[in-house]
Amino acid sequence: MALRLELSVKAKNGLDFLMAASVVWAIIAFVWTLPYSPGHKAFITFFVGPATFPLAMLFSKVVGTTWRLPHNPLQPLGLWLNVAQLFYFPFLVFVYAKYPAYFIMTYGIITGAHFFPYAWLYYARPYAAMAGIIPIGCLVLGLRLPVTQLYIIPVFMVGALLVLSGLLRVAYRRNKQAYAPLALPAS
Repeated sequence: MALRLELSVKAKNGLDFLMAASVVWAIIAFVWTLPYSPGHKAFITFFVGPATFPLAMLFSKVVGTTWRLPHNPLQPLGLWLNVAQLFYFPFLVFVYAKYPAYFIMTYGIITGAHFFPYAWLYYARPYAAMAGIIPIGCLVLGLRLPVTQLYIIPVFMVGALLVLSGLLRVAYRRNKQAYAPLALPAS
């Protein structure tokens, strides 16, 4: 548990990535308001999404997170879990090619579902809760909204990511208190 608490505290539960993802999903929401076909909007979205990583690097400087903890064997797992969502992209490409109007719903579902293992990694239950809420929310919206209002899905994503960030901030404070007695003194 000490290794997980250290990751939670030093990485601040991944808040830098969630802040970056909130900005990216806000841009995606704007893209889905444009007067283009769903296929064209999905194509643009493919190129907006990768901005998450460089933005997370920037936000890491702002919030003071630590990405590298060479002594902690769990540290690389965070990156592996993030990369794991790329294995769902063939399904996303299929949806893009065959059902472009469902692309944004599918992208939201993949994004939300990939949060589940972070609940264990960072010892933060809000990740598990949102890993269920986000995909179900995206599914309900995607099945109910007319094509002209699909921008509501990325707006929902921004809201969900901001709520998750707030909940993770609370979890960070709790984990920081629990980690303090376990932390090794600086040499």
